[in-house]
This record gives sequence, C-alpha cells and structure tokens, in this order.
Amino acid sequence: MDLQLKGKVALVSGSTAGIGYAIAHTLAGEGAHVIVNGRSQAGVDEVVERIRRETQGTVFGYAGDLGNAEAAHDVVRRHPGISILVNNLGIFEAKAFEDIPDEDWQRFFDVNVLSGVRLARLVLPEMKRANWGRIVFISSESAVQIPSEMIHYGMTKTAQLAVSRGLAESVAGTGITVNSVLPGPTKSRGVGDFVADLARSSDKSAEQVESEFFEHVRPTSLIKRFATPQEVASLVAYVVSPLASATTGAALRVDGGVVKSAF
Repeated sequence: MDLQLKGKVALVSGSTAGIGYAIAHTLAGEGAHVIVNGRSQAGVDEVVERIRRETQGTVFGYAGDLGNAEAAHDVVRRHPGISILVNNLGIFEAKAFEDIPDEDWQRFFDVNVLSGVRLARLVLPEMKRANWGRIVFISSESAVQIPSEMIHYGMTKTAQLAVSRGLAESVAGTGITVNSVLPGPTKSRGVGDFVADLARSSDKSAEQVESEFFEHVRPTSLIKRFATPQEVASLVAYVVSPLASATTGAALRVDGGVVKSAF
C-alpha cells in the first residue's frame, strides 16, 4: 500500500531509539523527509546514517532537548515546512506517590506534555496555510489505566489525550488531523534492557520473565507479549498519511488488548 507520504516533512521527537526510531524509519521508507531527534549529536548522526542506508530516504538530524523552548523554536526554524509532527518524546520512572516531589511532577509535565504542546503550536500556522497537516501524540494505555507505581507518568499521558482532542476540535473543518496513539507494553530499548537484567538477576530466561510479567502485572493483555516498536510505528504511519483523512480527534489503541474496553 502506498501511504502517499513522498516528500512530506516529518518531525519525530525522541527518535533515536524505541518507538520513535521505528516511526522515523518507517516514514523514511515511505518517502517522507524525516527529521530525527535526540539529545546527543553522535547518537543522532549514527541513527540518521543508519536510516539513510537502510531506506535510501531523505533524513535529517536535530540534536537537542525538544522539551526545551529554545530547541523547539530552533528545530522549526531550521526545518520549515513540517507537515507531520509526531510527539514521541517522553520519560517515565516507577516511584511511590509519597516519594514524588513537586519538581518531578513539573519535570514530567514539561517533557511529556508541554514539549508536544509547544511543537504543535509552532508548526500549526504553516499547516493552516497549507490546509494540510498531521499531529500525533504518542500517549499510552497508562492514560486510561493509571499505574499506581507511576501516577505522575499516567497523569501526563491522560493530559496528552485532552490536548489532542481539544486541538482536533480547534482545527475542525480543515485538512489537519490530530490524534493520540496509545501503545501498551512495548519492547523498547529500555524495556528490553530491564527484562534482560531481571532475567540475569533471577536466573530465568527472558521468555520466562516476559511470561510472568503478563501473568501478574498486565494480565488483561490479549496478545500476552510485548508489542514491538514496529507494530506501533505501522499504525502511526497510517494515521499521518493522507489515507487517514477521516481519522481525527481519536485515541487509537495499539495496546495488545490490555485496556478492558470495547471502546
């Protein structure tokens, strides 16, 4: 299927690993001109070269913390014409509620929510002039099933749903769509490292650790395994394409059925 993305300029924040990397790689393979983002220049350069080599696509790099206002303005200034924005940048950590200080709540909001709000605000005027654009917030199943072990993270993921829906309402009747995508447990780099470390320390195989996770921690999963970043990226690639012009204001789940709801 041709997703009709050739030549469209796409910025994927936090895209040197995991879901963000898979999205950037997929969009480049579909012919989009992709801006890869990470904090380290060396890391960005390595990923840009890899994606160029594997997709023969047009790929740029931007090293900088897009949770920072100055960096956000800079990347949009350097790369005019962004018509696809994927807000993937995010942080998480497990911490008991009583141990989460005010500064952690603020930091999580700034990185997970405000970074996407700011970037959307910066690219929206040009999308409106062109009467075409795609904005996607990478949220999480934790937005609707708040994890007790990281309430501050869950709060930010729920906030993304509110921003996404409200922004979609604000551009009603245009060629711009805004959606959220809700991955479930996904084998990103951090999760893979966590499973490997736990397997070594408990003298179990990675397969045993994964099986026990879905038996005890996420028992509602219907696929009973971690999703791959590519499985998330495939949905995102469709949602940002011209083929998905009737999909907007939606919270789209790619959670392996973890959320026990038909809606």
